[in-house]
Amino acid sequence: MSEDVRLVAWVRGHVQGVGFRWFTRARALEIGGLSGFALNLGDGRVQVVAEGAREGCQGLLDWLQGDDTPGRVDGVTEIWDTPRGGYDGFAIR
Repeated sequence: MSEDVRLVAWVRGHVQGVGFRWFTRARALEIGGLSGFALNLGDGRVQVVAEGAREGCQGLLDWLQGDDTPGRVDGVTEIWDTPRGGYDGFAIR
């Protein structure tokens, strides 16, 4: 059985105004079993919080760091933690 985790990632680059949050949600739903959100921050970054199986969260992180995202990702900073719960699906905030 897979360990459940919490991934918090901050994505830098040209990631606002390009559908980044929508595509992040779509990718999370495609992976399946993930809950959380994607949120535009005032400094131009997007914060992504995902909870679920480690493999699913790692898959989402790999996508965030890859070349298939909208806009331009200059870098991703992430932290791993224990899940907190309280999310209903994967939301765009």
